Formats: sequence, C-alpha cells, structure tokens
Amino acid sequence: MADLGVILGDLDAETRTIDDVVAELPASDWARATPAEGWTIAHQIAHLAWTDRKALIAAAHPQKWQAEVESMLQTGEDYVDLGAAEGAEKPPREILDEWRQGRKLLAEALAAVPDGQKLPWYGPPMSAASMATARMMETWAHGQDVFDALGRTREPTARLWHIARFGTRTRDFAYLTHSLAPPAEEFRVELTAPAGSTWAFGPEDAEQKLTGSALDFCLVVTQRRHPADTDLVAHGADVEEWLGIAQAFAGPPGPGRKPGQFA
Repeated sequence: MADLGVILGDLDAETRTIDDVVAELPASDWARATPAEGWTIAHQIAHLAWTDRKALIAAAHPQKWQAEVESMLQTGEDYVDLGAAEGAEKPPREILDEWRQGRKLLAEALAAVPDGQKLPWYGPPMSAASMATARMMETWAHGQDVFDALGRTREPTARLWHIARFGTRTRDFAYLTHSLAPPAEEFRVELTAPAGSTWAFGPEDAEQKLTGSALDFCLVVTQRRHPADTDLVAHGADVEEWLGIAQAFAGPPGPGRKPGQFA
C-alpha cells in the first residue's frame, strides 16, 4: 500500500522544483505562452493553485463537495480554463503566494484524513494517498509545460514512480473517458527508471506489454508528448490503442500534443 507520508514528501519536493524556477522569473516571463493552447506560465501556476483549492474542499470539507460540483456544472465545460484565466490576471507574486499557501494547507488536510476514507473528486472517489498522487501527477505535468515554455530540460527523478504507477492504474478510466470498453485483461508495463532499474506493473504473464522509459511513459499518460515522439514500444494492438488515449487526469478527453511538436 502507498505510504501517504512518502507521497506528500515527494509532492512537496516536486512543487519546490517548479517553485524555484518560476520564483526567479521576471513578471514579463509569466506571460510566456506554454504548449497548452491559450495558457501562459501564469495560467499554469494559477491552475495548480486553483486545483489545490478544490482538492482542499474534498479533503477538509467533503460535505461541501456536491455544492462545488453543482457550481461547476453551472459554469460550463470550460470551468478549468475559466479558473486558470481568472487566476492568471493576478500579479505573479500573488499567484505564487496563493499556490504556496494552498499546497501547504492541502498537505496538512490530506495528512489528517482518516485511514480508509474516500475523498470525492471530479473523477472516481480517491483515498488521501491517491489524491496526493494525483496532485503529484498534475503538478509534474503542468511543471513540464513551464519547463517547455522556457526551453529548459528537467532531470527525471525517482519521484516519477508515483506518476508511472498512477498512469497504469488509470488505464480503464482513460477508456471510459473516451466511451470505450476497457480490455478485459491487464497489461504488463515495464519501464526503465531514471537510475537504470526496472519498474514493472501488471502480471508477468500478461499477453500484451508496454516497454520504454519511465519518463516517456509519464509524458504520454499526462499528454505532454505524443507517443510517436517517445521510446515506448507497444507489444499488442490493445496497448497501441491505449497509448493513443492514455490520460491520467480527470475530466473530458484532453487534446494531447501533436507528433513532432518537440522535435
């Protein structure tokens, strides 16, 4: 079982990696376009702060979640973009301060969730450990957009394990999001970790398998790279299909990235 304390520690380290980059940027660079259409660096950090606030409701005030969902439905399908746009209008220092305060409060709230309690969310309900992992996944993904916008390379770390595991566990969710029936059999996923070891998920005797680097797998399941631009190899038609629709984040199907966009 995943250790919540370990995940929260790694989540804090991941957010600090991005914080260190954006904190030193002049205000003008916060207006840089990122690979997400219509989103600047300010949008990316404002979105992380926005989502942390929503997660805080789920973790600390789950009884208020239904009202949150109803408010979202009234806003419309573009509620995520609207939330990012509203936050991005604030001065960079204010956005950064809100993100720092929000993620601290969220970490404290998740640590206090009783064992076994499920938290409501836009997708399926999650444990506190799964919620923390989801925040890790999204923080890393939007951080990738920031690094890409700045033309910087981010060194992969062992923290990718959380995202890789989450990516395999959300396989069926990706199919359902696309109104497709998930394959009946599990896949085997074998990934080369940043340190050179192998991270394996799924049964060893699975008929279909995915192999490649952990970094590329995480980039694909967060839709930050097109599968064609990675070293991932699908051994089986169903795995090939999964790569084309893989999505670890909640919400409607994402547009992903175009082939060759980062060549």
